[in-house]
Amino acid sequence: MQAAEEIQLVKDFSNLNGASGFEMEVARFFQKKMAPYGTTKIDGMFNSYVQRRENNGHRPVVQMDAHADSVGFITQAVRPNGLLKFVPLGGWAPTNIPAMRVRVRNRAGQYITGVVATKPPHFMSDAEKNAVPKIEDLSIDVGSTSREETINDFQIDTGCPIVVDADCEYFANTRMFFGKDFDNRVGAAALVDVLDNLQGQDLNVDLSVALSTQEEVGTRGAQVTVRNIDPDLAIVFEGCPCDDTFSPSWLAQTGLKRGPMLRDMDTSFIANPLFEQYADDIATKNGIPHTRSVRTGGGVNGAPILYYRGAPTIVIGIPVRYEHTAFNWACLDDFQNAVQLAVKIIQSLDASVINSFNGGN
Repeated sequence: MQAAEEIQLVKDFSNLNGASGFEMEVARFFQKKMAPYGTTKIDGMFNSYVQRRENNGHRPVVQMDAHADSVGFITQAVRPNGLLKFVPLGGWAPTNIPAMRVRVRNRAGQYITGVVATKPPHFMSDAEKNAVPKIEDLSIDVGSTSREETINDFQIDTGCPIVVDADCEYFANTRMFFGKDFDNRVGAAALVDVLDNLQGQDLNVDLSVALSTQEEVGTRGAQVTVRNIDPDLAIVFEGCPCDDTFSPSWLAQTGLKRGPMLRDMDTSFIANPLFEQYADDIATKNGIPHTRSVRTGGGVNGAPILYYRGAPTIVIGIPVRYEHTAFNWACLDDFQNAVQLAVKIIQSLDASVINSFNGGN
C-alpha cells in the first residue's frame, strides 16, 4: 500500500463513528476495505472477521486483532430543560470532558451536534472554579429548550450513543495525524495494510483477522472472536498511550517517532516472553525502530485471547498522544513500522516456530 493510501485509510477510520457497543459503521467500512483480501462477515456483536483468501485450512491459525470501538458516551435520560444526562462508555478523565464538541446519534440514525455544557465563569463560585467536575453532574446541550423538544423533535432519548466530533487532519511536513479515536482506529487501519502487504504470498500459516468490539468496556468482543477463530498464535494491534510528554526520558517507554511498542505487561496481560523476544529480534534484524514497555495500568485484547487457550500472544502498539481525549496525535512512520513488523513476523512463522513459544515443548 502506498503512503497516500495509508494516510487516507487512517483518516477514514478516524472519522468513523463507533463508540463501544455501536460499532456498526466501523464494521461495515472494515468489511468493504477487506473484501479484496478474503471472505468477510459480521456477527451480532458487530465483530468483523476476515479469512485470508490464501488460507487452506491445514496450517496453524494466526489471529490478528484490533478493536473497532472508541471511548464515548451514552444518553441516560433527558433533563426537563432538554439537556442530556449521560454516562461514559470507556475510561474518561472528568477534567477532559467539559466544553467538548460531540455528536449524538438520534433514533432515526442522524447525528446531532452538541456540546458538553458548562456553567459560564461569571456564575461560578471560587469553589466551583477550582473543583474537579463530576461526570454525573455534566450535561450535553443539543440546542433544545425542553425535554419534549429533545425527545419529539430531535428524536434523542435514553440509549442514544454520543461520540466526539472532530475531523482527522494529516500534516505532510511532520508526517503527523491529528484527530480522534486513534485508539484504536490506527490498529484497524493497520490490519487492512497488513493484508494488503501479504496479498498473494504463500505463507506457512493461515491468517484470520478480527476487528473486535467493546474493548473499551472490558475487552468483550475479543472474548467472542477468539472462540470463533481458535488461534494457535495471536498478534494484537493497539493504539498505545504515549508517555513521552510527561515521563522522564529514561522512563518513557512509548513515544512518537520511536516506532511501535511491544507490550511486556499491563494490568490485564503479560506477553508470552518467548514470542515477545522473537518479535523484538525480528524488529532489530530488519532495522525497525521499536520500544518495550511495562505498564502499571491499562488493558488490551491480548488478555482474553491469551486466556482462552493459552495461544502465544503479543501486542504491537502504535503510539498515540492523549488517548481517551477529544484530540490525538499519531505519526505515519510509527504506523508503517508497526505494519512492517507484523508482516515480517507473519512471513517468518510456521508450525515449528510457533511450537517453540510453548516453553515445555
